[in-house]
Amino acid sequence: MSVSAHSETMPLEDYLAQGGKLSAPHNVPPRYRGELLRLMATFVDSELAGSAGFAEVINDAPGIKERIAAARIVLEKTDHAERVLAVMGEFGADQGRYAVHHPWAARMERDAENGAMRRGSDMRLSVFHYPLQGWTDSVVMNVLMGLAVSVQLKEFSRISYAPLAEVFDAIAPREQRHAELGVEGLSRIVASEEGRLDARKAVAFWHPRVAASFGQAGSARFETLKRFGLRHQSNEALLQDWTNAASRQLAALNLN
Repeated sequence: MSVSAHSETMPLEDYLAQGGKLSAPHNVPPRYRGELLRLMATFVDSELAGSAGFAEVINDAPGIKERIAAARIVLEKTDHAERVLAVMGEFGADQGRYAVHHPWAARMERDAENGAMRRGSDMRLSVFHYPLQGWTDSVVMNVLMGLAVSVQLKEFSRISYAPLAEVFDAIAPREQRHAELGVEGLSRIVASEEGRLDARKAVAFWHPRVAASFGQAGSARFETLKRFGLRHQSNEALLQDWTNAASRQLAALNLN
């Protein structure tokens, strides 16, 4: 049912909070529009920044199979950004200019404070401001962030703007496969003692930075997003889901 058909008997926020869906830009009130665009921009910018960073380590891959997997991840993350950007375009975003508007490969220093943001105008998650250091480091980051993306997309596929929810639902299996490719690569790395030691160092670096990508506990904005049907689980709940999944995966690889 469209919001216009329902709004005669129920306020918009109540409609959305009870699972109502919006289906087109002209149905969207200004505050909702702003929060929706912020959510989409964060996803698009993170996908483009992640893709750009991973592209730089393709040639560090130890074999053809690993290079193919890395190239696939770069390609598909860019494609996912394009799909969400197409939805942003319906709200007036300049799709043609967007991809070249920010220095997606730019990074902070490796030892910058966790959660810090480099200067710039893009809205990537803070974890994508940190540089990758070699193949093992990039694979560990891909595994941990891949698990985080799976948790986040499960949440985003339920959002109240139906066209975007459909996009997130469609790309979720491919993002899940990215994490699986990372696990396959990491399994080969930890087969040697040297590889396991390097992987543990990378886990120690990336684990807190991926955790920070879930945002602050007790976020004041969460209640607004929940009323709009743009979020359902709190930052703390999503973080716990990821922590549990990461713990299980690291234990299976003897990396806890």
